[in-house]
Parts: sequence; structure tokens; C-alpha cells
Amino acid sequence: MKHRIKFAMVFLLAATFLPGNRTTASADDGTERPGISMAVAATKLADLLTADLKQKMMYSYDSPERLNWHFIPRDRNGLVLWDLEGDSRKAADELVKSGLSAAGYAKTLQVRSLEEVLYLFEEGEEEYRRNRRNPHKYHITVFGTPGLTGKWGWRFEGHHLSLNFMIQDGVIVSSTPEFFGANPGLIDGGPKRSLRVLGRREDLARDILKSCTDVQSKQMWISKEAPDDIRGAGEAQPIVTEAVGLRYADMSPEQQKLLRELIAEYVTAMPVQVVRDRMKAIEKSGMDEIRIGWWGESERNQRHHYVVQGESFIIEYNNTQNEANHVHAMWRNTGGDFDMPAKK
Repeated sequence: MKHRIKFAMVFLLAATFLPGNRTTASADDGTERPGISMAVAATKLADLLTADLKQKMMYSYDSPERLNWHFIPRDRNGLVLWDLEGDSRKAADELVKSGLSAAGYAKTLQVRSLEEVLYLFEEGEEEYRRNRRNPHKYHITVFGTPGLTGKWGWRFEGHHLSLNFMIQDGVIVSSTPEFFGANPGLIDGGPKRSLRVLGRREDLARDILKSCTDVQSKQMWISKEAPDDIRGAGEAQPIVTEAVGLRYADMSPEQQKLLRELIAEYVTAMPVQVVRDRMKAIEKSGMDEIRIGWWGESERNQRHHYVVQGESFIIEYNNTQNEANHVHAMWRNTGGDFDMPAKK
């Protein structure tokens, strides 16, 4: 019961980060249903598009394209932001906002802004770099017909972002895979002028590691060698293996607080209904068996990787590329992404 109360407090904390400056559609029982806002926003966007742009954006719900996700800089199918201006651009932004909290939307803008940094510093012809690294090279793809009834979905994706939503009768039934990345992970412009878009996701996990006793360290620190990347990139379903690492039940109260804050750091990017659903699923199975495992070295700017795994979710984080200044972080549903059952 004590753990349930503490986790409920984390939920209340998470809720304070959710957007309060825009209207959110509500169900009859008063609960917020961002799936309704998504349908309204997607319909408005479609109505503002020319026929050819609408054709680029719309796919059938059963199209294989719905599962074709990835976070690398590649050519994608869908409506690209750089083709929009004026009202259609505003409508696209509103659709993206409907799938995120205010904090989550701000994070997407930061991730996209890093494309300008890569454009300026990477080698190659200017035209190639501008096409490859562009904060407006992000795509919206809609699957099925947006509406208040029936099933449909949509995706917002580009380099280091992949947000995938499936909606049934105005309710979000799947919000995974969810991916955020940051390259560079750190931009150091001097005192009070540094940017670490996903820095808190790194720091909280490391704080748990640093606070471990010798016995706890042997449980949490799986290997001094970090894998080169996260598992299951581009795969329709998560890779689920036996959870390893330090159990929540075996942590000190301070470590438990840090782990709850780490989980909250991930979920608070999402709209309120998704936060509630994820928290309820975690609370149902209990906190005690959630584990965190660490691979790699222990200091900043050294190769490292961690996994937080519970019965209903897997968080996987990797920072090994570019001299450990290139972050990949994702949340996946162990029961299955894209509103599909996971493979057994």
C-alpha cells in the first residue's frame, strides 16, 4: 500500500506538467480524451491540404506503412512539414501538440532544432546537408479516417522523433513506440548556455547507480561494456527478455524516489490520458518488481546504456555514439505496440 500511495503522488506530480493553456476535449464522465482533439485536428489539417498533399498524408489503417517506423535520417512517407505554410502549417502544429504535453511539445522542438547544429557542422555538399539535416523534415502520416468513432491512427516522425498513436472511438489505445533522441546530447556554450535535451533522463539513472551499495551495484551494473544501440529499432514489436538489474523493492527510499522520477520524466511528455493509462498499468502490477540495469561506464561523456523494465513497459536508453554525446531513448509496451499483441 505504501508503494501505491507514493506512486500516486508521482502521478499527481506528472500531471502538473501537462498542458493547461489549451482546451482539451472531454468525455461525458469528465475525463480528458485527447483522441477527440486528435481527430478534430487531423480532420482540419486534411481539409486544408491540396489533393496531392492529402494523398501523401493519408493511408489505410491496415497499410503496412503504419508499422514502418524508425528514427534515423531517411526518406519517409507522409506529409512533410516543409511543404506547408500558413493555416495548413498551423493545423499540422496543432495535431502534433494534441499528441504531447506542453513539456513534450517543447522537447520535440528542441530535438528538431538540433538538426540545424548538424547541418552546420557535418561535412558534405550544402544541398545534401540541407536536405538531410532540416528541422522541417518531419512527416505526418494518417492511417484510416479520423473521427469520433471507429479506429484510426497517425504518426509524427523524423530524425530522432517517432510518435505513434492509435485511436478507437475517441480514446487512445496505443501510444508506442515512442522515441526521442538528441544529437548532440550536450551543446556547451559556456556558463548558463548549455543544452542537454534529454539530460535528465541520463542524470536520474546515473544518480541511482552512484548511490548503490556494493551489493546493489552488483545487481544493477550488468556489464562494463555498453551495447552500441537500443534494441528493436524499426521493429513493429519490442524485444522483451527477462528483466535484469536492481529491483525497486531492494532500493533505498531515496533510490526509489529517483526511479519514480525517472519514469515520470518519460511519461510527462505524453498527453494526460496516456499518462493515466501508463501509470494505472504500472500500479496494477506493482512497483516492487520493476528493475533497472546499467551497462557501460559510470561517468558523463562515457559510453553507457540502461533499461528500466516492468510488467507493462520497457524504457531503453543508449548514449554511446559520437564519444557518448548522442542519445537514443524510447518507451515501449511489453503487451504490444501499434495496438497489436506482442509476439509470444
